[in-house]
Order: sequence, then structure tokens, then C-alpha cells
Amino acid sequence: MRKKKGATHLRRAMLKYLVTALSVCFVLTGCGGSGGSSGENGANDTKGTDSTNQQTDTAKKNTDTGKGSGEKVTLELWGWGGKFQTDYMKIVISEFEKEHPNIKVKYIIDQGGTDKLTTLIAGGTPPDVAVLDRFMVGQWAAKGSLESLQPFVDAGDEVRADDYYPGVWAEANYKDQLYAMPFTTDNRALYYNKTLMKEAGLDPEKPPVTIAELDAMAEKMFKKTSNGSGYEQVGFIPWANQTYLYTQSWNFGGEWTNGEELTPNHPQIVKALEWMVSYAKKYDMSKINKFNDVMGKTGINSFWTGKVGFVVDGNWVLNDLTSNAKVKPTFEWGVAPMPSAEGYPQTTWAGGHSWVMPKGAKHPQEAWELLKFIGGYKGTLLWAKRADAGNDITTMPKVNEEIKITENPKLKVFVDLMPVAHYRPVTPVGQKLWDETFRVQDLALNGKGEPKKLLDEVKKNVDNELKKLESK
Repeated sequence: MRKKKGATHLRRAMLKYLVTALSVCFVLTGCGGSGGSSGENGANDTKGTDSTNQQTDTAKKNTDTGKGSGEKVTLELWGWGGKFQTDYMKIVISEFEKEHPNIKVKYIIDQGGTDKLTTLIAGGTPPDVAVLDRFMVGQWAAKGSLESLQPFVDAGDEVRADDYYPGVWAEANYKDQLYAMPFTTDNRALYYNKTLMKEAGLDPEKPPVTIAELDAMAEKMFKKTSNGSGYEQVGFIPWANQTYLYTQSWNFGGEWTNGEELTPNHPQIVKALEWMVSYAKKYDMSKINKFNDVMGKTGINSFWTGKVGFVVDGNWVLNDLTSNAKVKPTFEWGVAPMPSAEGYPQTTWAGGHSWVMPKGAKHPQEAWELLKFIGGYKGTLLWAKRADAGNDITTMPKVNEEIKITENPKLKVFVDLMPVAHYRPVTPVGQKLWDETFRVQDLALNGKGEPKKLLDEVKKNVDNELKKLESK
């Protein structure tokens, strides 16, 4: 993904619509896809606890009115521009307006990203509904930049946690309060080159299941250039595409939280980073960098060059294979769940976007009507059925079943992993933690620190950041 900011690492299947969004991924590294980050800018200095009380009071005043006062209301919807704006207004918003003749939606193109949205909230002129990387929801909720949606949920039975994948729903909540309606999602799996497996004497129908199997298979695929200064072919690089520390930590059984405590130095996360470093040492970081430079000049995902045995990437990569795309694989390939450390289940992690109600929204009840439509079953299904949905995964199992996306066997691998997908910690310092993981990953891979000491440093830094926020 990706650059080292939460948004670009979370490159999603909808990335083709983004012109100015997604700075992070895969994850994102990411996307995972990819996903959103614009730093730690808060909208105001309101403490999370006080803000929650104010938001609850605001929502309670408006949940008694059913579908609003019936008066004509114009809602401002902040979202991506370009083709997304045109399609979303035509496919989803038009249907909402038909069902709610008293509500008109005015679309505002996101210009300036979350920094601009932060400014609008601080100035008391926010849109009623806005798109926000779900990764940032906890951070913005803690700062009092979002209205809580929990009172609306409690007042009705139209929105239920069970309608969404567990990780997706959890990421939209902060301190037992819903702050966002899930919108998009994605996750990661292992792409493998069957042709290279055959050439290496491996069974192309048996991709690796464990990390040990991956290591052994990948070793057979590394081929140096004729002068020995680099590689013309590699088996696997555990920090390429979507294979960064977050990804590998879960493959090793690592846990980033223990209750409300952040645990970036969890023993299994340390082991994951040590394993990544072992590749940098064994295969020579400088030679791998040269290979990556060559791949970068191709202008396509390195996997499609046929020079990489295994790579972890997102479901959005399947969209590269459209009839008019320049990607035309000349080799056999497959998709499987990522290998995990011995004794740990195969898993994945998911990212995506959400719809939120910014703090100070002028029409909270009507905004909620819009939120539960576009983030609920009707809106999700309408958007999922668009002609160019590609290999998107929706946040709702029921919708995925209805549109039969699992009939695509390669996409099915990703969909089947959604119930067990991990998500990045919901914390006021989510962006800080994300940035820190990439900082120490780079240091460790380049021999500038031992994994355990570096991750202890991350723990110290994020804990200090939390203390600063709590003292405000």
C-alpha cells in the first residue's frame, strides 16, 4: 500500500474512487488497504467522557421524534469525489431520498481530507454525515469529534451488531458506544505462484499452512542475478505488500491489547518481528531492496510479474485482472489463507471505511436516518449490486450471501476469513501506534535495534501519549 500512513496501507477495493484520500497500507503497508490517517489532529479539547454525555443528551432529544419532524431538511454528506460521488448519489442516495421525501442530501466533496473535516468540526460547521476510515473512529470519538450513535441504536431495533462481521462492528465502537456505521471492508490472504512451486519441486495444490512451511518453500524459490548482486526471483518477503508487522503479529498469535492496555511488546509480536528480521539477514536486505526497486519500475503489483513465489495482499488485488487491465498473468496462481505460526489458527485482519455523524451535526435525527440507511442493509445491498463492484466484500454477511460473491473461488477465500478477522486497536492513539510499528520495523530490518528493545520503546511511547491525552 503502500506508504506508511494508515490510509494508504488500507488500500481498499474502492481505491479507484479516491483521488485525494488514503495517506497511510495493507496494511495496511495496507491496505489494507487498505485505510485512513491524517495524524492526531483533534477537533476540540473536549474530553471523551464529557463529550459522550453531551452526545447522549443530544441524541436522546431527537430519538423521540420517529423519523424526524417531517419538516423539509437538507443534510450535508461529506464524501469522496469523482466517479464515486456520481455513482453513490445515483445508486444509493436517490433511493434514500425517495423513502424520505422530507430529506434532501447535499453532497460535499472531501477536499483537504480529515484535516479539513477537523477544522469544520472545530468551527461548528460540520457536515451532518461524513466518511471516515474506521481505523480512526476510536481516536476521533475519544477527542469528542463524533456524536455517539448509541442512543439512536438503543431507541430502535433496526441496527444490530449481529448484522455485521464481529471485527467490523468492534472497530466502529469505542467504550461500549457505537460511533460509526460500517461502510466498506477488506482483508488479506496469501497469493501463491503455482508455476514457481512446480519449478521448485513443490506441490502447486498445497500452499503453505504454517510459517515453517512457508519458510521452507520460499527458500527453494530465491534465485540470484547472474552477477550475484541481487535477485531475479524471490520466494517471499515478509514486509512487502501487506506483510508488515501488524499482519505478521496476528499470524504469530500476538495481541495488541490486554483489556484497555496496549501491548505492542507482547511476546508473540516480538517473535513476529524477529522472524521478519531473520529474512533481512538471511537473504541480505540490500539485495532484496534492489529486487523491490526493479519490481517498482514495472508499474504493477510485484506478484503479477511472475517473479514472486508468495505474497500477502488484499482482495482488492483481484481487481487488477479486468479485461482491459495491463495485468495479464502468464502463470498459474492461487489464493489461500495466510500461514500462521505452529499452534495458532490461520487468520487475517480487516480494514475499511465508515459513515459517522460529526460533532455538532445540525440535524442529528435526520442524519441518523441517513446513516442507518447507507450503513445498513438497504444501502449496503444497493452499493454491492453496482455494475463495477468488482471484488468488494461488504460488511454484512447477509448481503454477501445474497449477491453470491463466494461463487468466485478466489474471493471466497477472503470472505470465509471475515468472521475471524482481526482489527487494529480501537484507541485514542491508534495513529501513533500505527506509525510507531513502522518506525521500529524499519529500524529492526536494517539492523538498527533489537526487536524486543524496539517494541518496549513503542510501548513506552504510546503509553506516554495516552497519559498526555488523559491529562488534557
